[in-house]
Amino acid sequence: MTPAARLQAAIEVLDEVIASARDDGPPADTIVTRYFKHRRYAGSKDRRAVRELVFRAIRRSAERPASGRAAILGLVEDEPHLSELFGQVRGPEPIVGGEEAASAGVVPDWLKPELSPLIAEAEWGALLERAPLDLRANIARMSRDALLVQFDGASPTALSPWGLRLPADSRVDDHPAFAAGFVEIQDEGSQLIAVACEVGQGDRIIDICAGAGGKALALAAVAPTAAILATDSNRARLSKLGPRAERAGAVIQTRLLSPPNELEELADWREAADLVLVDAPCSGSGTWRRNPEGRWRLTPERLDRAVAMQQRLLAIAAELVRPGGHLVYAVCSLLSREGAGQIQDFLAAHSSWISDAPAIAGGRPDGAGRLLTPGHDRTDGFFVARLKRAC
Repeated sequence: MTPAARLQAAIEVLDEVIASARDDGPPADTIVTRYFKHRRYAGSKDRRAVRELVFRAIRRSAERPASGRAAILGLVEDEPHLSELFGQVRGPEPIVGGEEAASAGVVPDWLKPELSPLIAEAEWGALLERAPLDLRANIARMSRDALLVQFDGASPTALSPWGLRLPADSRVDDHPAFAAGFVEIQDEGSQLIAVACEVGQGDRIIDICAGAGGKALALAAVAPTAAILATDSNRARLSKLGPRAERAGAVIQTRLLSPPNELEELADWREAADLVLVDAPCSGSGTWRRNPEGRWRLTPERLDRAVAMQQRLLAIAAELVRPGGHLVYAVCSLLSREGAGQIQDFLAAHSSWISDAPAIAGGRPDGAGRLLTPGHDRTDGFFVARLKRAC
């Protein structure tokens, strides 16, 4: 492919990404892969170049552009040399006066008032920096120190006692330590959520929004004798946990739930859990550096639905915790309504619960919890609170 053809391909991919963001379809990475699956003539350099163009354009624009061409025209404002490729053979049509170019920005205008007041504008750039690759040592089977020497360029993470950090382009899925279940791919911030749980051997634990089970696996590594139940309402996500647990040597039970019947389906756990972890569905604003088109997907209506879902899940979790037990609430969000505001409302409505500050390194106090951010902590953005039910 010529440079002009690559630019035209980026426009076509961006058109699909924009439509997918509007319609809640597949992520940008999936769209790029699918695009080239049907274009076998494109070599690895072509695929890499197009992908980089696509993601530079996505990272540049906080608001969803009108079209892929508008997104690239915006990129031209920062990279004027790209204008030379318009009008070339197999390239984009020539630029004409008055064409709309996507505006530059980090945070969508409507979301700025929703951000936690802890996040100053000087930190916004870090929300879109390229994320490193973090691993979590499966300490039930091998120490972090023993693993550090097995990965080129690895260094210990600053905040998680189990974390290793690798260069962003590292591959680990074919590494012997990964195949043997000695490590899992997990951002340091996500590891700190498991640290905040402070689990002990023999504890009864429910991970109520387990997804593919990353945090349940971390809890099992810390306390192999704990009884852990991982639940979710998404069969496809939850089905991924079984093979992962087998590789890690972890014993984790799973249960598929059917909203709004969760409490009935968890009747045997009512007031019986030492710990309930609610890693709730959210805006995903803490993961923009990994999924920058997430800014294009989020709308006020989708945010309202996420906040309502979080409230409902907290109410369910409160029914499952035994007297004297704990509830840990986490969201990969930087928005106050999903974090500090959510817990403030919960505590106001549940007088028998108190805040029990999470004992984690890093982060900053944010209401009754702590907020981790890319700019302050070099992790994905997370809010985490630890609450205790009165005896």
